[in-house]
Amino acid sequence: MSLMRWDPFQDSGDLMQRFNQLLSRSSAGSGELAKVDWRPAADIIENEQAYLIKAELPEVKKEDIRIDLNEGVLSIRGERRLETEHEDDKVHRVESFYGSFSRSFRLPDDVDVEGITAESRDGVLKVRLPKREAATPRSVEIKVG
Repeated sequence: MSLMRWDPFQDSGDLMQRFNQLLSRSSAGSGELAKVDWRPAADIIENEQAYLIKAELPEVKKEDIRIDLNEGVLSIRGERRLETEHEDDKVHRVESFYGSFSRSFRLPDDVDVEGITAESRDGVLKVRLPKREAATPRSVEIKVG
């Protein structure tokens, strides 16, 4: 598994982005809901056989999720749409994020990209990344000529 550098400034940048999103949503005015980009929370779990990415995508339909793999980076994109029950309903408060989202993850070298699977159920997207079997080390004698 390759090591990834931790960048504390990226985490603070994510926090500032979310804060700015909240400000832009609250200033939408006149009952309009601002459509913003958001980043769903994701957990990454590893065991001996695979890695598992679990992303929280409440009310996101399977058809609205796209997963791509390009040059060792797995990208999850989609959109959460705001659906109103009735035109006459008054919305008093909306704290959920709506709009497009995107998350990207650099994959470790031991992922078997041919075996990647994904399923979406109960508002959680699970992407399973199986590990390749490690090459068994062997000893080779080299003759000196």
